[in-house]
Formats: sequence, structure tokens, C-alpha cells
Amino acid sequence: MPVKEPAEVAIEGEVQRITFENRENGFRVVKVLVPGRRDALTMVGVFPQVAVGARVRARGQIEVDRNHGEQLRATSVTELAPTTLAGIEKYLGSGLIKGIGEVTAQRIVEKFGLDTLKVLDEEPHRLREVNGLGRTRADSLVAAWQEQRAIRDVMIFLQSHGASPMLATRVFKRYGPKAVTIISGNPYRLAIDVWGVGFRTADRIASSMGIGRDSLERMQAALLQALRDATDNGHCFAVAEDLTGRAARLLATDNHEAEIPNPEIVARLDEALAAVVRSGYVIAERPGTLDRVRADELRGAAIYDVAMHEAEVRLSTRLGSLARVEKDDLRGFAEAVAAFEKESGTVLAEEQRLAVEKAARCPLLVVTGGPGVGKTTIVKAILSVFDRAKVVTRLAAPTGRAAKRMSEATGRDAATLHRLLEFEPKKSAFKRDAKNPLDAGAIIVDESSMVDVWMADALTQAIPEGARLVLVGDVDQLPSVGPGSFLRDAIDSGVVPCVRLVKIFRQAEKSLIVQNAHRINAGEPPVIPEAGDTSSDFFVVEKREAEEARRVILELVTNRIPRRFGLDPVRDIQVLTPMNRGPAGTLILNEELQAALNPIGPSITRGKTRFRLGDKVMQLRNDYDRNVWNGDVGIVASVDEEEDSLVVRFADGGSSAEIREVPYDGASLDELALAYASTIHKSQGSEYPAVVIPFLTTHFVMLSKNLLYTAVTRGKRLVVLVADPRALRIALSPKDGEGEASADRGRATKLAARLRAVTCGDGVGE
Repeated sequence: MPVKEPAEVAIEGEVQRITFENRENGFRVVKVLVPGRRDALTMVGVFPQVAVGARVRARGQIEVDRNHGEQLRATSVTELAPTTLAGIEKYLGSGLIKGIGEVTAQRIVEKFGLDTLKVLDEEPHRLREVNGLGRTRADSLVAAWQEQRAIRDVMIFLQSHGASPMLATRVFKRYGPKAVTIISGNPYRLAIDVWGVGFRTADRIASSMGIGRDSLERMQAALLQALRDATDNGHCFAVAEDLTGRAARLLATDNHEAEIPNPEIVARLDEALAAVVRSGYVIAERPGTLDRVRADELRGAAIYDVAMHEAEVRLSTRLGSLARVEKDDLRGFAEAVAAFEKESGTVLAEEQRLAVEKAARCPLLVVTGGPGVGKTTIVKAILSVFDRAKVVTRLAAPTGRAAKRMSEATGRDAATLHRLLEFEPKKSAFKRDAKNPLDAGAIIVDESSMVDVWMADALTQAIPEGARLVLVGDVDQLPSVGPGSFLRDAIDSGVVPCVRLVKIFRQAEKSLIVQNAHRINAGEPPVIPEAGDTSSDFFVVEKREAEEARRVILELVTNRIPRRFGLDPVRDIQVLTPMNRGPAGTLILNEELQAALNPIGPSITRGKTRFRLGDKVMQLRNDYDRNVWNGDVGIVASVDEEEDSLVVRFADGGSSAEIREVPYDGASLDELALAYASTIHKSQGSEYPAVVIPFLTTHFVMLSKNLLYTAVTRGKRLVVLVADPRALRIALSPKDGEGEASADRGRATKLAARLRAVTCGDGVGE
């Protein structure tokens, strides 16, 4: 006979005690006093946070646990208002509402009695009548009460549609009290607006809400998600056919559908794309031109997000205006160069002198070149020339680490671009813009290859009329993490003055790191030092199997490199790998390096990651509210195991930046990752005393010349390549460019074309 499923039951009662609570996944164990039962009933399951003293209505199945006895496995839990004075007082004083403890709860209930919750909901201003509560504190308590009620409404709504408690917290942070209204109107907005939510999560919620699988809303949402995915992969636009193909794969319900999109679905997506173009959500341009195209002529069209299109147009217009301006040489240029050479004991090479001369003459200049070619010397020489001409100059770089290195090299303060432009988290905007430009006559930006279209647009809008902009960077490194190929497009346009440095200076020639970086960039294999050469700064350890490579990396980081070179394994040595996943990816490498370097101490767990006191960690996304940025690396300075929170100390800003201690708890922990090993992409703009680089055939989809080049140029004193010779041949072969890590020449962008158009007076596709 088939086993009969337990019947579903419903109970109502008062929460007596919170026995267990996992804030990460919402699993809770609580004791509930149910009328008619002698002992409290244990209720277990994933449900919204409840407070001691709250009345709840729950549905689920009664089961008998071998160790814990009878309990209710809850499938839904709804909070009801407490009905007794004791219950209301216990509920308010439970700690659920920030700022209301037991004493304050007692005063409030003494004042309003059984009407307390009604007063809080409908006449919150009356809290000022409570003895001991001033106006300011009363207002803050009201705000806390309203926020908690709003969060609860969102959590109940979302969980009724299969979402997790952590998602509800993120949704409330993004939308506030209007969350339920917004999601009810269009659940697919979650995929676009809320970090960490993809199309499939939004699609499940939409399906639960009754939105059909063949609905136009779903088709349009898939197209917009596919366009956002293309932007996340560095493209400024997507070709129409590629966009519908990506969207069809998102809409697929199984692998077969993903591999062979249904022709009917593709046809529906074509119709949906035309509707999206007509609605103005996206902009379509004719193939190979900057002309707009109608919704019924989309074959081969470039499809842009509106904001991205506006940014690319603005950027090309401003760069074009800077490139067109002709200036006389700065007064005293020759004397300034001679004085710099005398004071620094440096004789500028011909191409270096040319770069300094152009900086003195041109309002816009790009200086590019690989390691050892004297970019830092040029920056110092340009600074000297500007100083003697009394030109106020600001220095900046995209990341804190890059700004710090620029400060150390020049002896001058260098800011991150966010700090230079005075970012305002509350407004998610920069104070410095076209209406409030920077107070400077010149701006020099280092590591410009890392600057994406969004940041380049913000920067150039803030350049005051008559000021100079000098962009310094290595165009052969990996492109920016964000969309576009700003530096390469500026060079390829042919309208921006550019000096490419190629001469390697004598001191740098002694370094195998420098020599091999240039060899790799030229598609040639690195030179391997002779056996027994302990003075080299570049080594290759040949390994074909990922497991063996991982064992060698562990030995190198924890033992051999610290012993021979006197380097700290956590602070000074960085493992850089092409991928996050796989047998030699960041996930498994971080797990093993943490176990070897920091095995014990207070810790908290987030998902599959354990964060321990003293761990090296990395911020994974820009968090404007907390002033931490994608790629920032810090050390876990404190851990609170009871509160499931930690504090990270970041100390990688410019010369005037102070150490920042940033707290993490709840959803913000999703923004952290262990950083003993990092992807090569995340290392851009950073420099480390020593880098260890696994480069294996298991990384096949990512193997490329500029990926390897970028990794090698991150090492300052030592580079150890743990490599499969076959992987090196793949990366250095002429077929480079097929993987996701290919050079930014493969990025979909029209900035170079717009720059040429604006300087020729042909318009920029507005």
C-alpha cells in the first residue's frame, strides 16, 4: 500500500522563544504557545523573522522527529497582531524593532494599552506623548517600526511566490516600501534592478504570479536581460540576431531548447524586439553606420541600452572637442624639461621627450606602452613642466591600489576617480560634472586601460574648458571590467594625439619579467632561466595536471617563496588564475590556501565560504553607499560569531586616504570573496611583490595572449608561472581572440567611429 502523506494542519499561537535562526537562508526553529496544548509546539521551516510575543498563524505538517519529538514543519507563516497587553509589550521589547527595548516597550504600552499597535500604524506622531521620548527619538522609532513592517510585507509577499528571505532584504533595499507594488506590476524588473537576481529567479516569481510563458512581458524581459548580459561581458551594444539568440536560450526550459532555439520563440522575440525599439527602451542603429533604424528594419542592427548610447555619444562629443582644440606650447617648456633632467638625473629618450612636448601642446593626449618603457618618468616630467607653468594638476587612477602606486611613484597625492569626481552615494551621482567641473588646469589619469565608458563619460564631462587631459596606460592589457574599450578606441580613432612607447630602458632590460611581458605581447614564448639560476625574477614550473599544479602552488605560496625571498605569504604573494571554477580556479585555490595559511580562529559562514579573522578578502562589486569598490582587497579585522558579521580593514587608497574599516553582515556578505587567489581580470590596476599564475588547459575557454600578459605584468619582484606548455601555445597562437578573455578589439563599440564622425562634422548618431 502507498504511504499516506500527513495531512496539512493550521495553528495559531504566540511565539514563546526563538530556538534557532539562520539569517542566511531563513531557516528557523521557534517555540509557539498554542491554545489547548500543554507544552509549546516546535515550529521549523523557512519563514520570515518573527518576534517573541508575536501571534502567528502557520500551516504545515505535523511530524515526529527522532531526537526532538513532535514538531510542525511549516509551509507558510503569517504574523498576526498580539491581542494581550503582555503580548504587545513582549513583542515590542523583543529587539525586533531597532531602538525599542523592554523599558521603552513598557512605557509605550502603559500609554496606549491595547491600541498600541493601531497607534503605531495609524497615528505614529502620538509616540511623542510617551514619557521620556523626545521628538527626535520618537520619530526614529516610528521610522524603524514602519521599515520593519514594510520589510515583513515584502518578505511575506515574495516568499508566497517562492523567493528567499535574503532576496526580500535586497529587494526592500532597492525599492523601499513600494517594493510589493513595483514587483506586482512587473516582476521582471528584479532581474534588471536588483544585484544578484538573474532572469531565471525573476521568471520563477513571475510564473508564480500567473504571467504566461508566452507573454510579451516575458519575451521583452529576456531581451533586456540578454542586453544587460552583453554589457556585463564588455560590449556597448548587441547585434539584433545575437540578442534574440541569447534571449531564446534564457527562455529555454531544458538544454535541448537552449542548443536549438524554437523557431516560433525566435519569431516571437523578433516581434518583441521591434516592440522594445518602438517603446524607446533601446536604441537601434544601422549596421556599419551611426544612423538610427526603424523597428521593422532590425536585421544586423546594433541594439543599445538608452543610457549606454547616451554615454557613448556624450563621451565622443567631449573627447572630439578636446582633440580639436589647438594650443600653443606652454611657456618655458624647453627650460622646464632641462630643469627636470638636471634635478632628476634623467636624460629623456626621444619618444619620452615627444610625449612631454605633446602634453605641453595638446589638450588631450594618450601615452601608452608596456612595462619598463618609462611611463612613470614621463608622468613626473609632465608634472614638472605643468608645475613650472603654474598649471594646477590633479592625479587619478581607477582603483585605490593604482592611485596608491601613482602617489608613491610621483610623491604627489593621487585619488581614485570616484574620489576625484566626488561621488555622492545617496544620489548615485558625481558632484563634479559639466555644471560643476574640476578645479584644475590638467588631469593625469594612470591605468587608463581600466576605465570603462561610464567612468570615461563622467570624467570627461568634468574636465573644465581650457584644461588638459593626459591618459596613461597599457592598451595591450585586458580591457576594462565595465563596458567598452575606451583607451583602445581613443587610439584607433586616429583623432586623439597618441605616443606609443616601445623602447625598454637598460635597467628594465635586466628583468625577465619585463622581457617576457614584451615577448608574450609579441606572441613569443617566455624565456626560461637556466637551471640553478636563483637571481632571476621569472620562473616557469611545467605542470600538465591541475591537481599537481595546485599542490605546487600551495608549496610555492606557503613555503618556497617566503623562505627564499623573505615575502609574507598573505600580504606579498598573490595567486592569479584565469577562472573562478574548475580544478585550478579561485574557489578551490582559496579554500586550500585558507586552510594552509589561516586555519583557525573566529569565523562565520556565508554560503559555501567560511570567512575567518585574518583572512584576505576582496570586494566583488561597487558599493557606493559604503565606499568600497569592485576589486578592493582587505583583511578581516574582527568577527562577531553571534551577530554573524565581520569588519574588513581596507588600506589601499591614495597617499591621503585613511584606512577604512567596513562592516559586513546579512546581504552585504554576498559582496565578499576570499582573495588569497584572484582572477586575472580582478587584478587589473594592482601590483604585487610576487604573483603565482596557474595557466593550464583546464582554463581553455579563457586562454589568450593579453590575459597572460596582464597577469605577468602584475608582478613587481617575482613571477612564477605554473603552466602547461600546451596552454601557453594556445594562448600565444595567432588564433587568439576566440575566448571571452580576448582582446578588446572584439568588443562591440562605436566610440572610435563616433570620434571620427564628430571631428569631421558628420554627427555622432544622435
